[in-house]
Amino acid sequence: MKKSFPWGSNRRFNSYSGYFRKVYGERLQKVAINAGFTCPNRDGTVGVGGCAYCDNGAFNPSYCSPQKSIKQQVERGIEFHTHRYKKVGKYLAYFQAFSNTYKPLEELKNMYSEALDHPLVVGLIIGTRPDCVDDQKLDYLAEMSKKKYVAVEYGVESCFDKTLERINRGHTFEQARSTIEATAQRGIHTGAHVIFGLPGEAKADWLSQAKILSQLPLHTIKFHQLQVVRNTKMAQDFRANPQDFVRFEVAEYVDFFIDFLERFTPNIVVERFAGEVPPRFRLQSDWGHIRNEQLLAMLDKRLEERDTWQGRLY
Repeated sequence: MKKSFPWGSNRRFNSYSGYFRKVYGERLQKVAINAGFTCPNRDGTVGVGGCAYCDNGAFNPSYCSPQKSIKQQVERGIEFHTHRYKKVGKYLAYFQAFSNTYKPLEELKNMYSEALDHPLVVGLIIGTRPDCVDDQKLDYLAEMSKKKYVAVEYGVESCFDKTLERINRGHTFEQARSTIEATAQRGIHTGAHVIFGLPGEAKADWLSQAKILSQLPLHTIKFHQLQVVRNTKMAQDFRANPQDFVRFEVAEYVDFFIDFLERFTPNIVVERFAGEVPPRFRLQSDWGHIRNEQLLAMLDKRLEERDTWQGRLY
């Protein structure tokens, strides 16, 4: 007999796909957009060089290019996904590359409106940094969210300021916390992104973040394992200080994540638990060519084997 869990399904974690099926009755597919933004830790406002681990080319789909208009990217993205997912009928425009609130508000309004003009686009997901929003921008997004699905996803990466400084984030965890709170208070769907395996951290540090992150007013959260990408500052750090990095085999990571998941609140939707960077970008191909679908199947199977679930120890 299958168990039932607080999020309304028998899956052992509060999944992103389950969340949208519950809210919309169907799957929604993201269409990624590269609108030509930059970041304040790239242009000299708070730093230069960007995040130590970052190469946007490692995760941008082929149809994404700032040389194309937002309208063109949406159209190409929908065409791309139509062949892959036959049953998807609605889309979310995902402003993904770099910091997608890092322009004046009037420019942002034009960009977001262009994406929403497509009849199949029912909402926006906006990836950005905690230091790239203000009250005026949040008030505008809150007003828009009354008519469309609007989610703002913040790069948190770590709860430890020492780590954030080492990876050149250019903001503190307290900035992330206060911005997340200000966003959620306005009724905007609020997400976060966290990396396990950043240099100088160990398993005990990552597990301790379960309690800290659980206390944030988040709707969704993404996790992934650190993947050291070629030609980044992180790659240089890895070569110089390999002892500061914890490396996971696939099965080890799945078991670690379950340890974390048990301690994590059941109320926050887990959008992703592992990342997938094309092998040609990775300094080390620890996991070979395994795909996210395979990783999810491993997670589901291992949760069943351990007879555990998200929030069991929370």
